Amino acid sequence: MTLTELRYIIALAQEQHFGRAAERCHVSQPTLSIAIKRLEDELGVVLFERAKQGVLVTPMGDRMVTMAGKMLDQAAQMKDVANSDKEQLQGQIALGTLPTIGPYLLPQFIPLLQEMAPGLGLYVEEDNQAALALKLRTGELDVILVTLPFSEPDVVVQPLFDEPFVLLLPAHHPLVHHTTISATDLNPDEILLLRDGHVFRDQVLQAFPNLRPSAPLDGDSHRFKQGSTLETLIHMVASGLGVTILPQTAVEASRYPSTLLVTRPFVAPVPKRTLCLGWRVTFPRHKAIDLLRKAIQTSSAAYWNYKTVPDENDSAGILVENRDW
Repeated sequence: MTLTELRYIIALAQEQHFGRAAERCHVSQPTLSIAIKRLEDELGVVLFERAKQGVLVTPMGDRMVTMAGKMLDQAAQMKDVANSDKEQLQGQIALGTLPTIGPYLLPQFIPLLQEMAPGLGLYVEEDNQAALALKLRTGELDVILVTLPFSEPDVVVQPLFDEPFVLLLPAHHPLVHHTTISATDLNPDEILLLRDGHVFRDQVLQAFPNLRPSAPLDGDSHRFKQGSTLETLIHMVASGLGVTILPQTAVEASRYPSTLLVTRPFVAPVPKRTLCLGWRVTFPRHKAIDLLRKAIQTSSAAYWNYKTVPDENDSAGILVENRDW
């Protein structure tokens, strides 16, 4: 019995599909299937019912999956304790993040992090929020950068900042003449959204409940109404296929000129998402987490978004960047 096999049965129990479980574990389907069958033979029990309609967890399998989760938690705690005496700003830290965050924030804060802590290596992995949470609890990741709401047992969650949403539209679009955009200005038929399974898609629909993606129709443009990444949505807008709602950092990273694409802010209360860090309560390298938090906040324009005008009662003015924390 190995920790890898325990991770496999947890993934299969949650996905209830060998292909998806194997993809989630970054192995081939035969590798995962053989490992689980070997574990069943070793234990002398059947953990999963294999049927044409899918995979079902047996009652014994359900008990074993629960125990496997606890064993992986304990293994992660052992790893944390073993690392507790090491220099906190030396060595590698494993960071997980969402694909709607990583491509836009990583280039901003990694150079600053490397400057402040040259001995701190960073391993980065992108995945969906549920998969990141599992990898955090099993010790595959040390810290994750996701969005609220996020809650996991024995995981510390620290909000970083609110990131506003903006509307991205072609420069010739009629809404360009609006200084701010309200929900009633949006035409649901021309809104481009991420596909199902993305947290950001759910956040947009929650902020704008009047938006409902059109059902695909054969032979018409409705098939273009969804994209797999934010970059795809930006290219779709540039191609004149519609408009989309993006987080501020994604817009700032766009390389399209203002003669082709423009953005407009939303009316108050501005829709937004809250970015946060999450790490196990047993993770001992608190200085590394603190440095990571400060690097993200200091280098992010979104962190300073609501502080662009000085407070008349604040004689100290605005702090734009401070590399001497």
